[in-house]
Amino acid sequence: MPSARLTIDPRSTIGPIRRRLFGGFVEHLGRHVYDGIHEPGHPTADTEGFRQDVIELVRELGVSTIRYPGGNFVSGFRWEDSVGPREERPRRLDLAWHSTETNEVGLHEFSDWLEKVGSDMMLAVNLGTRGTLEALDLLEYANIAGGTALSQQRIANGRTDAFGVKMWCLGNEMDGPWQLGHRSADDYGKLASRTAKAMRQLDPSVELVVCGSSSAHMPTFGEWERVVLSHTYEDVDYISCHAYYEEKNGDLGSFLASAVDMDGFIETVVATADHVKAVLGSDKSVNISFDEWNVWYLSRFQNVDKIEGLDNWPVAPRLLEDVYSVADAVVFGNLMISLLKHSDRVTSASLAQLVNVIAPIMTEPGGPAWRQTTFFPFSITSRLAGGEALELKLDAPTYETKEYGVVPLVDAVATHDASTGRTAVFLVNRSVEEAVTLTVDVGSLGEVSVLETHTLADDDVYAKNTLAEPTRVAPRPNDTARIDGRELTATLPPVSWTAISLG
Repeated sequence: MPSARLTIDPRSTIGPIRRRLFGGFVEHLGRHVYDGIHEPGHPTADTEGFRQDVIELVRELGVSTIRYPGGNFVSGFRWEDSVGPREERPRRLDLAWHSTETNEVGLHEFSDWLEKVGSDMMLAVNLGTRGTLEALDLLEYANIAGGTALSQQRIANGRTDAFGVKMWCLGNEMDGPWQLGHRSADDYGKLASRTAKAMRQLDPSVELVVCGSSSAHMPTFGEWERVVLSHTYEDVDYISCHAYYEEKNGDLGSFLASAVDMDGFIETVVATADHVKAVLGSDKSVNISFDEWNVWYLSRFQNVDKIEGLDNWPVAPRLLEDVYSVADAVVFGNLMISLLKHSDRVTSASLAQLVNVIAPIMTEPGGPAWRQTTFFPFSITSRLAGGEALELKLDAPTYETKEYGVVPLVDAVATHDASTGRTAVFLVNRSVEEAVTLTVDVGSLGEVSVLETHTLADDDVYAKNTLAEPTRVAPRPNDTARIDGRELTATLPPVSWTAISLG
């Protein structure tokens, strides 16, 4: 049996764990909003039509700031359509996902839902088909208390208090040729700078996210970041990263190492941002908002599920409803480890998405809601991770992958909260066949005991939770975890994600 060794030292800090790292993403796409969070005829629907079974699961998931309303959707979105009396709101064609948007759920309704789930709003403005003026109008509508045309319109629409949105995205994936209003880095950087400056003139307290690359594999990656930041560096607080992973051609070994790609993505963007900082002689640092990340079988959508046809614009079609396996959840948990390992610069992140659409939560119209396998690493990490992320000394065997070369068999991160004395360790075993014996030097933590353990693994790495078997996969306690003196030992099953809480 292979073995790995970790050393935990609470003095070896990376950065604080900010709650925004556990953010989510809701886009008007497929059945995410309609039949997902909002289904007025459902047995659990509240007076506003929101499914209370979904609300409970989102609370359990532990999401903080939620990005809205897109995504690709936002580049054709007219925010004015989503406010005012519902019966007067127009139906619009959504070109991004070839669907019809009814605007039944809009800004006010979504804000009400956020209050029910205990999350904050992060708004994206349309810099695809619109520009600076429309962004200013939305900001005035959302954040000015009263006394102006748009703030009074909000009040007339039933919201006396301002929404007080702090975090704003300056468009979405503007590097992508698929994006409505796609621009070059130079053209987008100039527009984003103008818009950011204008928004700060209205509300200096806003935190702004400029679009980075939609993938580390875009042909413009790196140069896009450099050019965009050369225009916007002093105007923004964050640059975005987006990354999705899927198993390709049955190459499970490479898929399990997907976090290696995320690590490199983050470190390259940080290096580029710091290069621009040095060139400009700036005294501020631009951090990363990793505001789209997940496992997503994009190839299935492109080859099978894509909607087409001039007269075919369905409402809330079943789109991007990936059903996740144990292996998917292990990779997912490893991506969370990567985010925590870079918490000094990744200070905000958004899991894309939350319900039905590449989501940890699934629903059936008129029927149940259930947890996908990916639900568990997110909910457990969100609950246990606190304080500061720690840099670990890791000694582990390696294996060869087709896509990423030689990578460690085990990946790990730990967090330590000095105020409570609690430490959490998050681990993955990427081995397809062998368990790994883990030894952790915890002597620097003083006298600690194992408070709780969770391991997600299964003899069938492709086991899934479905409508027919909604509880087929769930984490179980890791009964091998024990402390003897200065050492914690545990066995990590093959293709597994594990969390251990100490205190």
